[in-house]
Amino acid sequence: MTENTGLQKAAILMLAMGEAEAAEVMKFLGPREVLKLGAAMATMKNVPHEQVVDVLDGFRDEVAAASTVGLDSDEYIRQVLTKALGDDKASVLLSRILGGKDASGIESLKWMDSQSVAELIRNEHPQIIATILVHLERDQACEILGHFTDRLRNDAVLRIATLDGVQPAALRELNDVLTKLLSGNENIKKSTLGGVRTAAEILNFMSGEQENSVMENIKNYDNDMAQKIMDEMFVFDNLIDIDDRGIQLLLREVQSEMLIIALKGASQELREKIFKNMSARASEMMREDLESKGPVRLSEVETQQKGILQIVRRLADEGQIVLGGKGEDSFV
Repeated sequence: MTENTGLQKAAILMLAMGEAEAAEVMKFLGPREVLKLGAAMATMKNVPHEQVVDVLDGFRDEVAAASTVGLDSDEYIRQVLTKALGDDKASVLLSRILGGKDASGIESLKWMDSQSVAELIRNEHPQIIATILVHLERDQACEILGHFTDRLRNDAVLRIATLDGVQPAALRELNDVLTKLLSGNENIKKSTLGGVRTAAEILNFMSGEQENSVMENIKNYDNDMAQKIMDEMFVFDNLIDIDDRGIQLLLREVQSEMLIIALKGASQELREKIFKNMSARASEMMREDLESKGPVRLSEVETQQKGILQIVRRLADEGQIVLGGKGEDSFV
């Protein structure tokens, strides 16, 4: 029996528990989580009985081990979300769950397809667009930016990178575009959204061509800021910082041809790390295929590397691995 990913286990569990119970669980998930889980559920056809039993047994064991008797529920939620999502994502959810802040205004966009959101906001001022995008999941923000012109995309990402926070009063100005995002006291602390890390996280999802265009624009504006963004980005060579178990999990998800092309642009050190986490026979075959592979366009190498990085981010989001710390066609 093949090993289930976290997403597959969740999909099997939702299908096994029945419509009413599954619907109740869905109420506690975010829009992107619902989309991912729903898509996974749609692919589940004729799941073997023993596979369902295995998932249910695992869920029962985890629930038993995480008994909350006598436990501070707020602290338990804080610990679980931080462990599952990391400090940054968890802090956003915790402020909503425990702080009781109303984020209903922006929620409607999270449920819309990216092209529709792009059509809705493309004619707004780039600063307004930037303020909206930092409230969305990074992959959705990247998809929306992909529907913009180069000039608007470059301007919006630059404003995201230079955004050091969003005051409640500024959020309420979005009423001209969206429903009210924030209500309450003018003196509450501004939301810590935007900045170099947010820009880097969005750029991580962009194609090589779009990324190069945006980075060139930022360099022209502020070269030091461009370097800070690059330092925050998780690039292909950063795979060297993933532990061996994480690399092995990744290799199960990546097709051989995709990996061969991606490794054409990798350092020898990273190649060796990949090889050592394969079986001796698979490693030997991969080395031979890499040697015999002719010149590959740099744009194709970048495309395959981006594809692998998307798998890495999915595995990281599922908690299966922990992450560590362009232009014209060329040949490698």
